[in-house]
Amino acid sequence: MGVFVACGAALVVFVLGYALHPLWRTRPALGAGLGVALAAAAVALYFAIGTPAGLQPEQRKAPQTLDEAVTQLEAELERDPNQIEGWRLLASAYTAQGLGMKARDAYARAVTLAPDNPDLLAEAAEARALATRERRFDAEAVAMLKHALEQQPMHQRARWFLGIAQRQAEQPAEAAKTWEPLLAVVDPATAASLLDQINGARQEAGMPPMQAPAPAAANSAAASGPGLKIRVELSPQLAAKLPANASVFVIARQLGGPPMPVAVEKHPAAKFPLEVTLDDGDSPMPTMKLSQLEQVQVLARVSASGNAIPQSGDLTSQPVTVRVDAKGATVVVIDRAVD
Repeated sequence: MGVFVACGAALVVFVLGYALHPLWRTRPALGAGLGVALAAAAVALYFAIGTPAGLQPEQRKAPQTLDEAVTQLEAELERDPNQIEGWRLLASAYTAQGLGMKARDAYARAVTLAPDNPDLLAEAAEARALATRERRFDAEAVAMLKHALEQQPMHQRARWFLGIAQRQAEQPAEAAKTWEPLLAVVDPATAASLLDQINGARQEAGMPPMQAPAPAAANSAAASGPGLKIRVELSPQLAAKLPANASVFVIARQLGGPPMPVAVEKHPAAKFPLEVTLDDGDSPMPTMKLSQLEQVQVLARVSASGNAIPQSGDLTSQPVTVRVDAKGATVVVIDRAVD
């Protein structure tokens, strides 16, 4: 950087000397004063509206890891905090790093800049829930979801999350009412899964069950698609640590997105290798399906408690990135313990 600055200074001196040479010859004092003043003004202007940090080697170097990219993005947002997509991208990166509270706060900054964006409001509400141990939507998250639906009444994610929040708050009748309009806009396979959730809420509210729409009953199997084949293996070193009566979760999740699965199956962890096929029928979120994505991360986790939320002592695999339309089986190996 020192060489760059020296060369830049020499260039400024040369240009000013050439431009002020006639004045220098006739009035040396005035010429020298103008030269110094113009050089100082150029430096001040650069530091006022330029990017001095760009002279630093660490700023010019392309990030090699997610941590480096996050550090650079944090610095950029500190310099210019009015970048909606910057905060949104930072929140997504924090989520990928497992930093739930930081993701929540970054989404909150984005919402202050775009308070009427329904996509952003739904993402921010989800982040608030993921930042809690119980994965609960608090009052502020519910307010975000309701505002999102004021802007876009059939926003699928906002409507789905609001129904979850209402069911968490022991308002099953309201949850069923919130979810029911989605049956008219989702595909048959998703409608069948959604109907199970609606009828579960209606049962809690003492209401009669809804009947499945005819297209969903007839076409749910065909709509699920060919599916993603996964072979789960267990490292021999961990075979002795396999808890009795444990469960294994086989999970597909968005690449670089939230940790919530787009497809998941639960099986007894009694025999390995285990071969499963994930498809749209395995989605826990009716508004996000496996077939909507080009790539996903696939992993498997053994849980002694049978709880879907990762806990210390669980056994897990390294996530593997795979195309959803992959023909062969994707192999994941459970070879480490969850910290």
